[in-house]
Amino acid sequence: MNGNTVYDCLTYRNENINLALEALLAGKMIQIFDSDSREGETDLVISAKAVTYKEVKWMRKDAGGLICVAVDPVAAKQLKLPFMADLVLEASKSSYDLEEVVEREGDLKYDSHSSFSLWVNHRETRTGIPDDERALTIRKIGDITEKCLSGNGVRFGDEFRTPGHVALLRAAEGLLDERNGQTELSVALAHMAGVTPAMVVCEMLDDYNGKALSKEKAKEYGKEHDLVFLEGQEIVEAYITWKSCD
Repeated sequence: MNGNTVYDCLTYRNENINLALEALLAGKMIQIFDSDSREGETDLVISAKAVTYKEVKWMRKDAGGLICVAVDPVAAKQLKLPFMADLVLEASKSSYDLEEVVEREGDLKYDSHSSFSLWVNHRETRTGIPDDERALTIRKIGDITEKCLSGNGVRFGDEFRTPGHVALLRAAEGLLDERNGQTELSVALAHMAGVTPAMVVCEMLDDYNGKALSKEKAKEYGKEHDLVFLEGQEIVEAYITWKSCD
């Protein structure tokens, strides 16, 4: 893939995309709504390398969903990050009960499989759960992703241990050509922005009805906090154009 940003080659002007890329380059938070036909959820999204305890607190208090780090598929493969479902299937060889609980085809109403990999803490953390310790783990995931993609020899286990408190998501090998989940949407945006493709995502939940925050309320929140709001389809269209650049 070339090193161009989407600015260099868009055949149409999508101000939302451009604003989102500028925000990511500046280490700021954005919002992504995947689609009504998938999860139908809005996530707060930020580059892993830009996260401090303040962003973890923000996601924990104002979003309320699961704080995860989506990792580029090339890096995930080089770091030997497994899919959690595959780990459980392997473990089921010695425990039939585990085979009963692993996700099967048709279990997910919005996709064929989940992206969950390991749950980790960085080895410099104590319990791993306080905001500052989760922020450290998240930044270090960004660091090791960058080192890995730069060709530096790294061993994931030298820096991280599992089980832990930060969930890793392994992006599909073909990114948006294969899957249009929050994992792939955020990593694709990272590539377009030219930032390290390790992205923090956290679902926005509604405090009053027990459901995901509606798109309308998520947009209102974004306006109040000066956040760029992107629809998944906007990202897909921009990514197609970006990939076609010479």
